[in-house]
Amino acid sequence: MVERTGEAGSIPTAVGIGLRGPHVVEILATRPAIGWFEVHPENYMGGGPALARLDAIRRDYPISFHGVGLSLGSAKGIDAEHLQRLRRLIRRTEPFLISEHLSWSVVDGSYLNDLLPLPYTEEALDVVTSNVRHVQYVLGRPVLVENPSAYLRFRHSTISEPEFLAELVRRTCCRLLCDVNNIHVSCANFGLDAAAYLDALPADSVAEVHLAGHFVDRRHDRPLLIDDHGSPVAPAVWDLYRRAVARFGAVPSLVEWDKQIPELSVLLDEAQKAERIAQAMGAIDAPVA
Repeated sequence: MVERTGEAGSIPTAVGIGLRGPHVVEILATRPAIGWFEVHPENYMGGGPALARLDAIRRDYPISFHGVGLSLGSAKGIDAEHLQRLRRLIRRTEPFLISEHLSWSVVDGSYLNDLLPLPYTEEALDVVTSNVRHVQYVLGRPVLVENPSAYLRFRHSTISEPEFLAELVRRTCCRLLCDVNNIHVSCANFGLDAAAYLDALPADSVAEVHLAGHFVDRRHDRPLLIDDHGSPVAPAVWDLYRRAVARFGAVPSLVEWDKQIPELSVLLDEAQKAERIAQAMGAIDAPVA
């Protein structure tokens, strides 16, 4: 596994997988050959046995945080209590990267069980900019912002999604998490060019890449792709990943699988596929053994 130095110290450039509950006991018992694990910090803010198990895993593996609760697009700003809980957990566990979604999910103190889309307007850009700046100030380090999967578009959007993300980077000095499955899903749903989308992102700001499976809903006049993280990575997404590796170089990559979670060995096999692609393109030294 290759490592590079970043804001939080040593950053693995190998491939990781999401740490999911059904696999924790096996991981602790077998210590599989994998570059790193990603966790949702909201699952560990309450302490207890889950946090104790995370402490045990992080002794042997780097971990990253991929949040789902900051709601960077909330017009009323970031929930102060949630942000402080995240800050305390970061200080305890020292993740090498912290990421969140370009979305909103909180209104009037109520957390919605979804990552909801934003209109891409100057007003929305101002809101997200303010929130990202505040989060980075409180946490004392940059955050990565992930491009979403899209199933609708706002008629009054005036900025393309890659341009929105690029301007957010310029205004806040945040980094980007490029989810190639989300790009494929969104572009397929709206008849856009996924390669052109990828090429429009500021390459030097991409600090992580995500891979996942998606579901194809064929009940409509035209297929609708849904980012459900419930299946192997599709061939078209692997092709886009190759383009991402060529463009962004040696950045950490992650395989996500959140629904119909398979045996750990299946996720490790997916990670090895990504490792072999990155190795073949010279982005890392060797695949996971």
